[in-house]
Amino acid sequence: MKRILGTLVLLFVWHSTFAQVTHIVFTSDVHFGISRKEFRGKKKVPSETVNKAMIAQMNILPGLELPRDKGAGEGQAIDKISYVAITGDLCNRQQPPYPPAAVSWKQFTKAYLGKLTLHAPLLLVPGNHDASDATGYYKPMKPATDNSSMVGIYNLEMKPAVRTAATFNYKKDKIHYTRDIGKVHCIFISIWPDSEERGWMEKDLRHVAAGTPVLIFAHDPPDGDASHFINPFPPHTINKKDQYQNLLSDTLHTPPTNTYEQEQFARFLQAHPNIRAYFHGHENWNQYYTYSGPSKNVALPVFRVDSPMKGKESASDEQQLSFQLISIDQATLQLTVRQLFWNAKPKKDGGRMEWGDVKTISLR
Repeated sequence: MKRILGTLVLLFVWHSTFAQVTHIVFTSDVHFGISRKEFRGKKKVPSETVNKAMIAQMNILPGLELPRDKGAGEGQAIDKISYVAITGDLCNRQQPPYPPAAVSWKQFTKAYLGKLTLHAPLLLVPGNHDASDATGYYKPMKPATDNSSMVGIYNLEMKPAVRTAATFNYKKDKIHYTRDIGKVHCIFISIWPDSEERGWMEKDLRHVAAGTPVLIFAHDPPDGDASHFINPFPPHTINKKDQYQNLLSDTLHTPPTNTYEQEQFARFLQAHPNIRAYFHGHENWNQYYTYSGPSKNVALPVFRVDSPMKGKESASDEQQLSFQLISIDQATLQLTVRQLFWNAKPKKDGGRMEWGDVKTISLR
């Protein structure tokens, strides 16, 4: 009996140790509809094939031992993956010869809802390509608009609300939501924290305790992309001459820079010091950095992630392909982001994984 009780105690301690670390896989810009120039010895490999290869590597994460790097859960085997977060550009812009969003979205769901075996919910936000497919672009697209990926993301994340291609309204049907992941409040927003998204976050944060750490997931980096704002020049349309995309709620104040808009975001961050980190894609490579704002008056830890299709470094060197593993120790509120090269030895063993850069911050 004593031996049985001792075993049960050990099992309880083992489970408690592992259960306190929450793991989130993070990637971005998966761009269904286009092809990589080269992948695992083949030319012009479609995104569907590349993403399925990455998904296969994600599927084997449970049981993988974390490196001893003084980060959250160091030296432990990964118990389970709780979520998979993807910050936009799920579908590529439908500029010929790339297919319509409807086709690319079906490929995305077939891969991520059909091949991912982690039993981990997807946490999705749209990117500028998803949004431009729905609203139009200053270069020819075929069809001119197709809101399939926006509708698909909305229906996956905004439950119980449901939209169809006919009822979805880009300006009104904002894709933004929250998830409380253990003791951490995670906010997922469309494209970038413009005035509408900040207003929505302001209302949300009124119900969040000041001591609760908050993470923001968005497509654009915290310094934004000036071309995503509303065209500041009359008649404020999407056109080839001005090349603004009209994806955000704000008209660009001081073209061609978005310094004014960044200052507004920096003020928001100052008002909410419990916002502890920001995760994004758009310009894709693995980078851990600090956003200080135009006036150098904030210090927000930022995590930029690679793309399987359009990585700044990995597009030309497939061994640099990586995603991130976000690990949160719920007891100590230590957050560690680890880079995982998921295609490190493509010719030898079909893509052995290797650990890359690591960054740990306190969420307290």
